[in-house]
Amino acid sequence: MGRLAQTDGLTEVQQEILSTVRAFVDKEILPVATELEHRDEYPTEIVEGLKELGLFGLMIPEEYGGLGESLLTYALCVEEIARGWMSVSGIINTHFIVAYMLKQHGTREQKEHFLPRMATGEVRGAFSMSEPGLGSDVSAISSKGVREDDGGFVLDGQKMWLTNGGSSTLVAVLCRTDEGHPEGTAPHKSMTTFLVEKEPGFGEVRPGLTIPGKIDKMGYKGVDTTELVMQGLRVPADRVLGGETGRGFYQMMDGVEVGRVNVAARGCGVAQRAFELGIDYAQQRHTFGKPIAQHQAIQFKLAEMGTKVEAAHALMVGAARKKDAGQRNDLEAGMAKYLASEYCKEVVEDAFRIHGGYGFSKEYEIERLYREAPMLLIGEGTAEIQKMIVGRRLLEEYRFQG
Repeated sequence: MGRLAQTDGLTEVQQEILSTVRAFVDKEILPVATELEHRDEYPTEIVEGLKELGLFGLMIPEEYGGLGESLLTYALCVEEIARGWMSVSGIINTHFIVAYMLKQHGTREQKEHFLPRMATGEVRGAFSMSEPGLGSDVSAISSKGVREDDGGFVLDGQKMWLTNGGSSTLVAVLCRTDEGHPEGTAPHKSMTTFLVEKEPGFGEVRPGLTIPGKIDKMGYKGVDTTELVMQGLRVPADRVLGGETGRGFYQMMDGVEVGRVNVAARGCGVAQRAFELGIDYAQQRHTFGKPIAQHQAIQFKLAEMGTKVEAAHALMVGAARKKDAGQRNDLEAGMAKYLASEYCKEVVEDAFRIHGGYGFSKEYEIERLYREAPMLLIGEGTAEIQKMIVGRRLLEEYRFQG
């Protein structure tokens, strides 16, 4: 373990957890990641190993069978896993967001029903906001939930970019429910989160619910990214998250805010791996009679890469600690996600350049990282959305008093 991206003030338990995860990544993920990624193969054995480590229940409270750890511990674990293979961190992250939303907003019955089985990985979570043509404008969703006479709901609509869409058994789905809202009500006040249980797999996974198949992507392979189509999908009243309609937008934003810390952690992990690959290769590759690491141009690149790895990690840790302290962290989470994803792209590109022509070969790991990094620029809110959030919050904090 190198000097960069260290975290001060961790407890012995946190250090032990991270040490265990790092050892798992080095032994079980890094040796097979590139091969599985090139085949776009779901990492079944790796996921089973993560279940045994208890990582699916890392932040679920102990009373529900989880480890009850902090957001910081979770983010540092995600950083380690993304260093091995970013797709694996995605499998955990969406599950974690649903578990977090249940913990924060679920009814007692919903928590008792789902959280113990989510802690073991028996129930696997996914969440669904985005729709075709919607982009970042969540308030414009058109999927609808209409209440039936028996109090339940019928859901209709099409969702997009569902991570874990095929492998999950529980999906938190955001729909519009206009009941009881007068004309002119703000769109975000007429949304509801539904807890939709389903069978894993593709095709019609329960009556009225279809997962068409995997979307073929440039990178971020292995993990299944899908659409979700609802046609007359019946959901009982007790599967409205929190038991109350109209709260869905706030619930989802709370989950995404925490998720952004974890996207920042993914960026940190991928950047760390790119730095490791770059600095190792620079000391092995010789040109003009000496290792390229002795050329000033390469040393400048390594200096910039190392500084970016360290800065992104520090910002991510600060955002996680703020949320753990019970404080609002949307400003810090937005900054961390923006900086970590941008720096990740830059560090990966510099490592790619250090590799020269070999970086273009699929035999070298940096080729995989080069295709993975762009996802962080658009996932869970684009870089532009992060800048909007940060800019608005800064204007709130530094309002002109003249």
